Amino acid sequence: MAAATTAPTPPGSLKRIVAASLIGTTIEWYDFFLYGSAAALVFNKLFFPESDPLVGTLLSFLTYAVGFAARPLGALVFGHYGDRLGRKKLLVLSLLMMGGATFAIGLLPTHATVGSAAPVLLTVLRLVQGFALGGEWGGAVLLVSEHGDAKRRGFWASWPQTGAPAGQLLATGVLSALTALFSDAAFLSWGWRVPFLLSGVLVIVGLWIRLSVDESPVFKAALAAAEERKAVAGQVEKTPLVAVLKHHWRDVLIAMGARMAENISYYVITAFILVYATTQVGLTKQTALNAVLIASAVHFAVIPAWGALSDRIGRRPVYLIGAVGVGAWMFPFFLLIDRGGFGSLLLAVTVGLVLHGAMYAPQAAFFSEMFATRMRYSGASIGAQFSSVAAGAPAPLIATALLADHGSSTPIALYVIAAAVLTVVAVACARETRERDLSEVAEDAPQAAAPVRADV
Repeated sequence: MAAATTAPTPPGSLKRIVAASLIGTTIEWYDFFLYGSAAALVFNKLFFPESDPLVGTLLSFLTYAVGFAARPLGALVFGHYGDRLGRKKLLVLSLLMMGGATFAIGLLPTHATVGSAAPVLLTVLRLVQGFALGGEWGGAVLLVSEHGDAKRRGFWASWPQTGAPAGQLLATGVLSALTALFSDAAFLSWGWRVPFLLSGVLVIVGLWIRLSVDESPVFKAALAAAEERKAVAGQVEKTPLVAVLKHHWRDVLIAMGARMAENISYYVITAFILVYATTQVGLTKQTALNAVLIASAVHFAVIPAWGALSDRIGRRPVYLIGAVGVGAWMFPFFLLIDRGGFGSLLLAVTVGLVLHGAMYAPQAAFFSEMFATRMRYSGASIGAQFSSVAAGAPAPLIATALLADHGSSTPIALYVIAAAVLTVVAVACARETRERDLSEVAEDAPQAAAPVRADV
């Protein structure tokens, strides 16, 4: 039984929904990336001071990785209730959890005050962050994908994706400004707390915006159809997780593989590079932060362009451009950074993020189009977040360990290239999904049965 076809969302309403998703994801990613930057720059000194500098950095990145470990659990819980109760309610909850945890990090006592309890508390709050982000991404991209029309879905759904570079831009910009304004001693003493405490203000703004948007019309139509089936025939829906594993297990595996190069390359380019540029090349942390800051602005600008291109030539070709490009760029990336100048560092990071955007931009529409409506939140979230445990979570940790063991960037470049190969294979095995009508996807059939354009 197909879900009822829904009327197109008016352009004005769609723009408000896109804005709400974008601002919400920006705040969520600001909170998440702020921790990553702080882990590279100050947490090793404040929470693990008894270790030598590189070991302290490894331990700091280990707490960073813990946040990723909680993301699959968040994907399961938020996905289940998002498919049962709606996208909007769960997005409000995820924002409250993420913002509250980030604000609390700004109030944490350090190792000098409470000893070993400090890293334990830090780890607990990082788990809350990861749990919330695990449920955030799927809801944000679905809210836009299910409101927009099929012909421009790649473009509109890419806007919530710009929340990642926008959050990176905001987090890095705040840290960069504070490190420029304060001495190293003042920043280490109390200045690092300021960007975490600012999260409280951002959450209030984000809540106000998210509460003003409507629930997805595609979801409401699918929910009404499910209730009708239950009333007329007594047909009870399977739980979303069971339905996903029965009908969409292949799509989940494809999504996980597609995420490998995208996730690993991003955290190597934006988080690990702060360690590499400062400890291996000898650049100042201000220089490294400024390079990531400018490159993130370019990243933000190119994501909608890549999304629009995926509407013209397909999700798979654009995604493959990014995966192949990132793999090919890794050796030039490190060669440029090793030259030691700001210009070469900026070029390396900017090109890397532009190529990353070719994977990240179509990802929202691509993953949304793989799954049926009443299991879409679960399917997209599981595919995206379970891969993060093996991809983004250990990426800075593995890169730092490889650097410590070999003192060279070569094994790090090979690590990213291997991830790129895996992503190319996964995307090559996927079906093209461009212009798929989300409202016509059968509730009890795998996504493969949905109509696809004949010219794809």
